[in-house]
Amino acid sequence: MMKMKMKTKIKRFLGVGLLIVFGLSVVGCEATVPSPAFPGLTFGHLGPIKLNVGSMEIVSTYKPPMSAPNVEHLFPTTPADALNRWAADRLIATGGSAHARFVILDASVIETALKKQKGIKGAFTKDQSERYDAVLEATLEIFDDSETSKGFANARASRSVTVGEDATVNDRTKAWFRLNEALMRDINTELEKNISLYLGNWLN
Repeated sequence: MMKMKMKTKIKRFLGVGLLIVFGLSVVGCEATVPSPAFPGLTFGHLGPIKLNVGSMEIVSTYKPPMSAPNVEHLFPTTPADALNRWAADRLIATGGSAHARFVILDASVIETALKKQKGIKGAFTKDQSERYDAVLEATLEIFDDSETSKGFANARASRSVTVGEDATVNDRTKAWFRLNEALMRDINTELEKNISLYLGNWLN
């Protein structure tokens, strides 16, 4: 009789244990948040910038370190890739003996840790924990067939964003994407203005 009672207790204990394990598995599945999908950054809708040149070259002299404090390589679309796409979508060679070269000079994003509140006040405060400083710089230059520079237009844009200490990985990635979008709007405005101002004779 004692053996029967012991067996019953063991079965009940195992049953409760299995339920707890199953419950933890379910919670674990529910806690998995899918990574957000981001649209590609394209610029064809802004219209072409037609240049009286026979060819158009896009190059980058910026070499990302691929390590801290730089984080641009972690972005859904890197600033360098976005700026390269801008040039490919907008700068159109319409013919002529000269050629144009678009050079990406800087496309960096630096992460800086911010100071947090300490003590009792810090325990009840959600601080901004990191700041991201982004810079884009590029030059469009025109050369004749003897490689003599006939003029250039330079543009630079910078933006910053901070994220809170309670930000998730997805929150941070979304902040990076919005930062990149804003940065591209800024440099687009600067490039349009400076190309018109300094290379107006080469516009078709």
